[in-house]
Amino acid sequence: QVQLVESGGGLVQAGASLSVSCAASGSTFSRYAMGWFRQTPGKEREFVASITGTGGSTYYADSVKGRFTISRDNAKNTVYLQMNSLKPEDTATYYCAATQIPAALARTQYQFNYWGQGTQVTVSS
Repeated sequence: QVQLVESGGGLVQAGASLSVSCAASGSTFSRYAMGWFRQTPGKEREFVASITGTGGSTYYADSVKGRFTISRDNAKNTVYLQMNSLKPEDTATYYCAATQIPAALARTQYQFNYWGQGTQVTVSS
């Protein structure tokens, strides 16, 4: 069992940067690949990025590649998503998630077992 709590969302202008964090507890954090997803009303949860348990490999959706960076600190049981050059279309609720499926294979919400409560990111134009 893993409990996840996101923090760091907010309202920013287009072009700005924002970082969100996700603190994990309850199990050996490094055993889990971690992912970030986002969701807007009426749409399915969309894959944003994922990272292996060691942090050695990362994966991104094409829509955020080059602008977002996922990282983790296993000593602090925390995964981060640094978001740069934000666009209005990045507006969503951002969720972190954990899975024991290898990060290279986990791309959909159905492959992640544990979820945080979400944090809102709003980008104004």
